[in-house]
Amino acid sequence: MQIRAAIFRKPHDPLTIEDVEIAKPIGKEVLVRTVASGVCHSDKHNIDDLVGDRWRGVDSAILGHEGSGVVEAVGPDVTYVEPGDHVVACLSGFCGNCEQCLRGRPHLCTGRGVVMRDAADPPRYSKDGEPVRQGYDIASYAEAMLLHENSVVKLDKRYPLETASIVGCAVTTGFGAAIRTSGLQPGETAAVFGCGGVGLSVIQGARVAGARRIIAVDRFDAKLDLACELGATDAVNASETDPVAAIRELTGGRGVDHAFEAVGLPMLVTQAVQSLAIRGTATVVGVLPAGANIEFPWEALRPECRLQTSRMGSNAFRYDIPHYMELYEQGRLRLDEMITHRIALDDLNDAFRRMDEGEGARSLVLFG
Repeated sequence: MQIRAAIFRKPHDPLTIEDVEIAKPIGKEVLVRTVASGVCHSDKHNIDDLVGDRWRGVDSAILGHEGSGVVEAVGPDVTYVEPGDHVVACLSGFCGNCEQCLRGRPHLCTGRGVVMRDAADPPRYSKDGEPVRQGYDIASYAEAMLLHENSVVKLDKRYPLETASIVGCAVTTGFGAAIRTSGLQPGETAAVFGCGGVGLSVIQGARVAGARRIIAVDRFDAKLDLACELGATDAVNASETDPVAAIRELTGGRGVDHAFEAVGLPMLVTQAVQSLAIRGTATVVGVLPAGANIEFPWEALRPECRLQTSRMGSNAFRYDIPHYMELYEQGRLRLDEMITHRIALDDLNDAFRRMDEGEGARSLVLFG
């Protein structure tokens, strides 16, 4: 079957919209007609060549990993979904059998090769007889996705698929970092560095978790305004003031119990650590460039503070995503406000440009 997709050819070049062939599902694979795909900063890292050797030497790849859609066909061994089901894709595909999965940590699965095709099988995507790589084993910048059933979660059809798409990455990553990874307790304080889709999700997670003060940090006033609308109690424009000093001032010199880095910049990790209170925790949520080093003066560390990473919000996505959508339905998790641009596939490069310029929170590619 032929579909249109946004193709990555080489770093720093715009994506090109091309026709590609998508294979029929085999084994436990699911063919999904894409309804929407969020535009994530992680894909910008790929385009900007900030992720090391991941894409070097690759002739073509379909990026995108934040997709939703409708199941059109399934392989003979699929038991979880059937044609007509509504699903959200998540890049935390799991095997269900490794040590991490069996210990209740499927987001850290070490056997996720199960969600890929075997090398002996024909490729899932191809063009002119040559394979096209499937980014993150999802490839949501395409009119259809061919996925392992362990990479999707089935949703009740009462939930809007357009809105649900961003839950597959940004919301699961940010919201989960606040309510799962960080250990944030009701009544504690938090600072969030970066108010894009992930940062806004962290802010909402901190609000739902009961943080008494949530300080949003960004360089753009429009993003800070949205952050305050979604739950931040204070806003700091880092282009106008030293955010660490501002956080100290706002907290009476104490610092915050939790600081979250939600962009993927070493400088912001340093600032997050420097803004901590005694026994505070800094959680790195963003994806840092390959080879990045984090430096801070020893005296900046408050007693017994911690620096930790978060992988995809410590999710168990088949459990989490339906519950996050229930929170959305209740009005406690606000997703529509995070989607600031709805675009066609042909406008994807403009979405990345807006990302560079700090315009809006989340762009959404709509199909069909």
